[in-house]
Amino acid sequence: MFSDFPPIKAVVFDLDGLILNTEDVFDLAGNELMSRRGLEMTDTIRHRMLGRRPDEAFQALKDLSGITDDIEDLKQETRELFAAIAEDHLAIMPGLLSLLTEIEQREIPKAVATSSPRDYMAYLLDKFQLLHRFDVTLTAEDVTEGKPHPEIYLTAVGLLDVAPENAMVLEDSETGMRAAAAAGTFVFAVPNRHTRHGDFSRASRVVSSLADASILARLDASGDSSPTA
Repeated sequence: MFSDFPPIKAVVFDLDGLILNTEDVFDLAGNELMSRRGLEMTDTIRHRMLGRRPDEAFQALKDLSGITDDIEDLKQETRELFAAIAEDHLAIMPGLLSLLTEIEQREIPKAVATSSPRDYMAYLLDKFQLLHRFDVTLTAEDVTEGKPHPEIYLTAVGLLDVAPENAMVLEDSETGMRAAAAAGTFVFAVPNRHTRHGDFSRASRVVSSLADASILARLDASGDSSPTA
């Protein structure tokens, strides 16, 4: 299936909606945030916010809704809503733990590349005892340009010491998929119910979950050459 592709020497994961079901939590928090202002969270607003760094996401919210609140105030209110809702709703995405184990058995290094802040990422991964399982973590503070710019994925593969074509990226959003594709990596799009409306035509493959057998098949494809970074 993948015999003509270069071998995979590193795997990079997005965080929100890919490792954890945080998009479910943010959806509930966003609905409440808008409801408090007599407004409704629309699909257009969700789509513009998904996969972007917080300041960019909330600026899109303001632009599309007419909300005049300061971005920092919106971020703080959302953090409080998220924390309250997460207690009963936050969970690991299906297939993640078995996939991490399979990657570790193959001794392939792993990274997280997220548009979210570092303290948020560390809190979430620590909560589920996942932080130590990643060799590299990159967050909003580590790059100048946010997704869909490829900077975060180019930085990740550089730190993992592999060429982009030898890296597999797993992304749930169109914004993140575009960033990974622009970086020249092999991209598995794993849309969830919040992101499946996106255009994933630039993904190398589209699968329904992290448990899809084609992900492991791609890991095991040796290719005809082994380019190095």
